[in-house]
Amino acid sequence: MPFEEAKKSLVGVFGDNFYKESIKKSADFRKLYNSQKVIVKAEEMPWENSAQGMLKHLVNESMNTREYCLDIYQQYLPDGGRSGKHRHLTEEILYILEGQGYDLHWDVLFDCKDAYEWDWEKEPKKFAWQEGDFVYIPPYAIHQHFNADAGKPARFISVTSRIIKAMGFDWLDQLEDAPNYMEKK
Repeated sequence: MPFEEAKKSLVGVFGDNFYKESIKKSADFRKLYNSQKVIVKAEEMPWENSAQGMLKHLVNESMNTREYCLDIYQQYLPDGGRSGKHRHLTEEILYILEGQGYDLHWDVLFDCKDAYEWDWEKEPKKFAWQEGDFVYIPPYAIHQHFNADAGKPARFISVTSRIIKAMGFDWLDQLEDAPNYMEKK
């Protein structure tokens, strides 16, 4: 019989206030937003000795800024040093501020037949970089950064999107720690 769905569309329970709650949450958010930082001073950017290496967080979701889409940090690689090795579902871009080195990327091999199938290339691709270069890291690629200069540190800015996490894909796997992780400085 045509239009049977119309009868079913009228079934349900009244009494929820989802829309009304959304209006209130939006008003509360605007108040919070107006109180958040527009400028983060260099001395307010926290350093972290992490499994990925020495990071200076420029923008992070825990820093009470108006930025809601990106996480940005500066990473420091000591003379001849390297980062940890990790992967995350969002793409990443690097801008090299100082030094020279290279990245190793193990791209993901993905298929979706009856279920997700994930694997990674057995041999990494090597990408050399130097001051002023832009480096692109594809989604979920395993990657690691290396400073090729034994006499000079390297620094770069890393940018990732938080949006993919909000969509339910907060997948971050640390596969190998940076050499100096947990060392007291």
